[in-house]
Amino acid sequence: MFKHILLPTDGSRLSEIAVFNGIELARQHGARVTAIHVMPEFHLLSYRAAAIDESHDHFAQDAQAHAQRYLDFVRRTADEAKVECATIAELSDHPHDAICKAARRLGCDLIVMASHGKRGLVSLLLGSETQRVLAHSEVPVLVWRAGTP
Repeated sequence: MFKHILLPTDGSRLSEIAVFNGIELARQHGARVTAIHVMPEFHLLSYRAAAIDESHDHFAQDAQAHAQRYLDFVRRTADEAKVECATIAELSDHPHDAICKAARRLGCDLIVMASHGKRGLVSLLLGSETQRVLAHSEVPVLVWRAGTP
């Protein structure tokens, strides 16, 4: 049924649970997975150009280190389940857009991702990347909700 599953991860515990379940689904269907972590772009205003360069380098190194840690977790989990796994880190201020584009570009037939279950004013103000993926994706999305065993 599924041949290629995209697993977005933000490194959160709920995201890790969604990864476990996405990999198990892939194992059951003989599918492969691709993990994606979307790193934010660098934005800073300063009157000192040297400060911008130093801050940018530090920010980029920190973002890459986080991405590597999150993606390594997915790779190890997939290896343990004997599921073929690729990883990608994208740079974007709009994670939902990067996720949807990656799913199309890679020919994925399912996206498995977590929803942190924010509701009410928090959800309205902060928005939900999962909700945005659901609204914009041409690929089916399976959502692992907060509180789901």
